[in-house]
Amino acid sequence: MGFSGASTTDGGPEPDAESALLPLHQSPKPEDKFNLAYIIYFTLGVGFLLPWNSFITAVDYFSYLYPEASVDRVFAVSYMVVGLFCLLIIVFYAHKSEAYMRINIGLALFVISLLIVPVMDAFYIKGRVGCMMVSTLRSGSRFSGYSGCACSSGLIGAAGELPERYMQAIVAGSGGSGVLVSVLRILTKAVFPQDADGLRKSAYLYFFTSIVFMVICIVLYNVVHRLPVMKYYKELKIEAIKEENVEKGPITGPVWRATLWNIVGTVKWYGFGVVLLYVVTLAIFPGYITEDVQSSILKDWYPVLLITAYNLFDMIGKSLTAVYLLENAKVAISACVVRLLFFPIFIGCLHGPEFFRTEIPISLLTCLLGLTNGYLTSVLMIMAPKSVQIQHAETSGIVMVLFLVVGLASGSVIAWFWVI
Repeated sequence: MGFSGASTTDGGPEPDAESALLPLHQSPKPEDKFNLAYIIYFTLGVGFLLPWNSFITAVDYFSYLYPEASVDRVFAVSYMVVGLFCLLIIVFYAHKSEAYMRINIGLALFVISLLIVPVMDAFYIKGRVGCMMVSTLRSGSRFSGYSGCACSSGLIGAAGELPERYMQAIVAGSGGSGVLVSVLRILTKAVFPQDADGLRKSAYLYFFTSIVFMVICIVLYNVVHRLPVMKYYKELKIEAIKEENVEKGPITGPVWRATLWNIVGTVKWYGFGVVLLYVVTLAIFPGYITEDVQSSILKDWYPVLLITAYNLFDMIGKSLTAVYLLENAKVAISACVVRLLFFPIFIGCLHGPEFFRTEIPISLLTCLLGLTNGYLTSVLMIMAPKSVQIQHAETSGIVMVLFLVVGLASGSVIAWFWVI
């Protein structure tokens, strides 16, 4: 099997490749002044995972309402499976739609999906809806899954056309999303009483904070879209598409399908690594961590602190690629395979010797799970789009999101085996 590494180490395309695509009259590449585009892409990375994190972080309230239900696992399956089907449609019709429109629509739908649960919950509390609340929770998570795929595929695809630092910003931002919601959860748990009213207020805070953040993301995305540095790379892509059209003719029907399969073939091993990463991660987090381990010392703070630890180390891992990017694809993908060892190790934490079931081993393993997930995700998502031509970088990014969601959906299903 063959692997292709990332093309640069300094955060931008190779000068030779870039100059080959630029017309002679092309102006010099604009600077990203004050790192504004980088900061906005990081913020957008926080945004597109914030709704998912809000759903799983509000688990205290939902578990209070439905103590017999495995809420985290239900949300994971609903969100990921719906997202998988939506992504399949997006992949096959990506050449007929603009990333700009998909991202804006996805962000707007996020706002709607985040409003569904608190609005319906208010009616439920008044006794007007009753048992419909369970269906509402599932519908909200499914709608959020659809929105997430439209938004994430657009953002990852758009970042794939840019220098590596912008993909790193998006991925690191997704890690920051988990940290933000974990901090909110700690604060609300410390401030609000853990009764029905206090838990409801906490859940509402998660959702309304996310709604405000989504509105900010809509504004920021429409700002970054107009920055000179972004227009520069857009023009670079347009020039490459024109050259390809002269060589191969317009991308339609059979030509597009052949091009798509070539892209899939190029990035398939990166995708394989991402699938393995998230099969392992979602099979363990958050279901195992929130429902299957207990601490007589930390009590109900235990899962909260474990989730915070995971999210913190996931963000650290995703940020480390800004310092050092592993460019050896074989090593990165082999590391994804090695992560399968987390399964027997975590099983040992449930059924092994008494020491393995204590807080220290489980906490260390949770931190390591987050760190490896974050770093390897960032490596693979950065490298994959750089293995294809710039005019296909967006599609390769979308394909990588498809692989990621396959891993997420598979892992969320496997998570039920801890219960069985």
